[in-house]
This record gives sequence, C-alpha cells and structure tokens, in this order.
Amino acid sequence: MISTVATKPFGDQKPGTSGLRKKVPVFQQPNYAENFIQSIFDSLEGFAGKTLVIGGDGRFYNREVIQKAIRMAAANGFGKVLVGQGGILSTPAASHVIRKYKAFGGIILSASHNPGGPTEDFGIKYNIGNGGPAPEKITDAIFARSKVISAYKTVDTPGIDLDRIGAVEVGSMTVEVIDPVADYAELMEQLFDFSAIRNMFGLGFRMVFDAMSAVTGPYAKEIIERRLGAPVGTVRNFTPLPDFGGHHPDPNLVHAKELYDEMMSGTHAPDFGAASDGDGDRNLVIGKGIFVTPSDSLAILAANADLAPGYSKGIAGIARSMPTSAAADRVAEKRGIGIYETPTGWKFFGNLLDAGKVTICGEESAGTGSNHVREKDGLWAVLLWLNILAVRGESVKDIVTQHWATYGRNYYSRHDYEAVDTDAANGLMDALRVRLESLPGTKVGDLTVTEADDFAYLDPVDQSISRNQGIRILFEGGSRVVFRLSGTGTSGATLRVYIERYEPDANRHDLETQSALADLIAAAEELAGIGARTGRDAPTVIT
Repeated sequence: MISTVATKPFGDQKPGTSGLRKKVPVFQQPNYAENFIQSIFDSLEGFAGKTLVIGGDGRFYNREVIQKAIRMAAANGFGKVLVGQGGILSTPAASHVIRKYKAFGGIILSASHNPGGPTEDFGIKYNIGNGGPAPEKITDAIFARSKVISAYKTVDTPGIDLDRIGAVEVGSMTVEVIDPVADYAELMEQLFDFSAIRNMFGLGFRMVFDAMSAVTGPYAKEIIERRLGAPVGTVRNFTPLPDFGGHHPDPNLVHAKELYDEMMSGTHAPDFGAASDGDGDRNLVIGKGIFVTPSDSLAILAANADLAPGYSKGIAGIARSMPTSAAADRVAEKRGIGIYETPTGWKFFGNLLDAGKVTICGEESAGTGSNHVREKDGLWAVLLWLNILAVRGESVKDIVTQHWATYGRNYYSRHDYEAVDTDAANGLMDALRVRLESLPGTKVGDLTVTEADDFAYLDPVDQSISRNQGIRILFEGGSRVVFRLSGTGTSGATLRVYIERYEPDANRHDLETQSALADLIAAAEELAGIGARTGRDAPTVIT
C-alpha cells in the first residue's frame, strides 16, 4: 500500500559535483534521505514502469538507505529495481548495469574516497540513462525541489533480503538482486587481452592491489586472481567494510603509504602496485621504484590504448579536467586527435563521450576512464596498464621515461588544504578574482604572468556554459598555477592548488617534483596569501 508522508524541507540539500554528501548523522535525521530521494523522483519524467538501478559502496548506512530507496521507487511508479547483492555496486559497475539493461537511471549511494563509519561520510547521487552523473540542469532541479518539498511516497513493506540473488515483489514493482561483479567482469574481458595478461603472471610478474577494504575488492578478487591467474594474496583488503576497516579509502600517497613504501623497497619490490578508492572509480598506479601521477597515467594510457583489443582501432580523442596537467595534450597533438579541457566533474565528459568526440578521459584526482561506461573506473585503468605491460614487455619505469622522452615531462603536483574555514576560502578566491585583469605582465620572483582567468567551459555538444570553474594563472614557458575549491568534502572547504611546469629537455626529467616546482609553489603563496588567509602553514596533503 502506498503511503504519502508529510515532511518539511531541509535547506542544505544542494548536490555537489558528485551528488549530495553529508555526515552520516545528517542523513540519519528523520526524512532527510527520503526528502532527497523524493526530490530526485519529482525532478524526473517518464519513468513509470521503467527500471531503476540502485547500489553503493558498502559504507555505513548503505543498506538502510537502499531499503528506503526501493520502497520509494515502488511508490513512485518504477516497474523494476536492479540492486547489487549486499547492496554493493561500484560506481563504474553501476554505470555499466544502467547501460547494459537500458535502465531509466540509477541511484548510487557513496561518498567516493571519503571515510566511512557512524560519524563519517555518506552520499547519494543520481545517474541518468547513459550511465553518467546527472547534468547540472537535473541537479539544479533536484535542489530546487528539495527546498519546497512537503511530502514523499513510500510503500509499507518489510525490507528485502539484499544478500539473496533473485527476484521479489515490492508492491507492484519487481526487485531483482543481481551479482554485482559478473556483468562488469564480462565487459573487462571484452576490452582487454586477458590471455596476454595471464601469460605475464605465469612468467612470474608480481603485482599488489590494495582494495582499501572498499567496493573494488570483490571485483579485483574475481578478475585479477580468478580470471587472470594472479597468485592468491595479490589483492589485499578485498572485503568491503562499513568503515573501510578504519582506512581512509583515497588511493593517494598519504593514505596508501604502505603500498608506496613497498613499491619503493628496492629490487625485491613487486613489479606493479595499484589501489582503488571507496566506490571504485579512482586509481593509484605505482611501478617498481616510480610513482605514476594520474596526469601522466592518463597520457600514457591514451598513447598506448591501441595495444588493448577494445581500442585496437585507435581513440577518437582525449578529454581532461582543467586542473589536470597538459601531458595528455602532447599526446593528442602528436596523434592528430581532439583534446578537450573541461571543468572538474565526470558529468562534463558524458556529452563528449556520447557524441563520439573522445574515447579516453581523465582527472588529476586519480580518475581515468573511457567510453565503456560514463564514470571514471579505477579497475579499468589498472587492467589497461596490465595489458600495456603484457604487450610491451617493459617495466613501468621504462614505459614512463620513454613517454617523457617522446612527449616531454609535465612536472605536476596538487596541494590540498582540507577543512578550511569556508568564508576564508571564499575570501581567498574572491581576492584573486578581482586581480585577474591586472595580473598579466606581473613579475612574481623570476616568473612572469602571461594570462589569468576564471575558467569557463562552453560545452561543444549542447552549448551549455559552466562558469567560475577555477582560477588559472599562466606564466611564460607554459607553467601555471590553478586555484580551485573542491565540492567533494562534507565539512568546511577544501582549497586545491595545482602547480605545473612543462620540461621538454630529457636531461632534466629526473628532478624531484617539489624541487622542480619550488618557484611556482612560492608564487602561489605570494599571489594568494594562502597562509595569511587560511591560517595554514602547509598543505594537508601533497600529491
């Protein structure tokens, strides 16, 4: 029986770049999750009788909200829900399920790389029928609806058994609990040369994959160990846990330091190290004795993609987020293919992928993917690396250094100042904006500013415009500093400062990154007054 439950709006349900993210106690408020889910449904049209995909990364409160979403989907007229067993679906797997089964859309419960647990982070986002995150016109409508919502619909039924594969009825709607891994693993077998990778493992190739007690564990266990034949134990921390085992499931050099140290341990280190994040869409790649930056990884994957069967005919183009280094631009230029610079947020790649303008996309925040889904995909990136290593028969370090010799090296780093006072962070950005017109020609140390702007993006497919996407300051010689406030946190503001220097001279490709960028780091501080405005004397995280 359908129930209509009276409710009152919450004023803080504005989705960010990846949906609505708050602390678990916020979502546990009576009607909070229900209000947002109903606001999603109220912002959509034409879904009566259609299929909705629901899944998440297994974090704390995942199962409870899945039950709420199922009941509400039934009450609102969906004909079917596909939900991952145990409530599990990695973000890229959810995108694939939406696309494969031609679902109307999907609700993904995740806060990505943020910590999980009773007092930590939770999130809800809506993906449209192409498998990608909802565009701004939909997220804006959801927010507008959330500010005036007065009721939500649900059905009075017991919760379903999420651990039992099979179909049940909830009201007049069918709920099918599916194997969360099978469809995704089948897709990976179509894209990559599993035989070549199996042979490489058979010859003694050694790998470590840290799933960080997060959602990628079951996928990596099935594909890397069972289907590719890597030794048992190759995949670590493979059981998804509600609090990620106390880990912060962000695959960077701070939170995956143990893996990094192992990969830098000398001749006995594994040949290849990798990790993925909370919901499976980010990746970390480390070779024996060398960390591969996400920006370099994007460029190298694009340059070598044709070694994998799924991309053997070449790629149509490359897209990167604006803060990502220009390493991929060098590949596109030499290959004579398109390069697109977009705002941060995977939703901006969706139109380009759907229009066939690009095949591979990436963000500096450890996200890479291709046209196989409409999300970034951490395990996909790892498998493409394995395919390249198997075909080329060279080490990660050799592949990276050869790439730099061919295309030049983009020294690159990101400095994060996390949980900064929101007013202070906004004040810093506002102060930079008012100076943009006067900065060109300014000397900062030995550097000269050539251009300064607040990045705006004109979508070449639908002609939509996204403004205020980050402040760019460019210097003579191709160096740059970018300032941007992130939308992925749940408390305060995260100020991200991106620093980049292009070095074409192969004799200068072995410098330590922070040393190579020292004058630009100093320039960023002088231009923005980071210390004085935020009270921080150093970044929280450097990647």
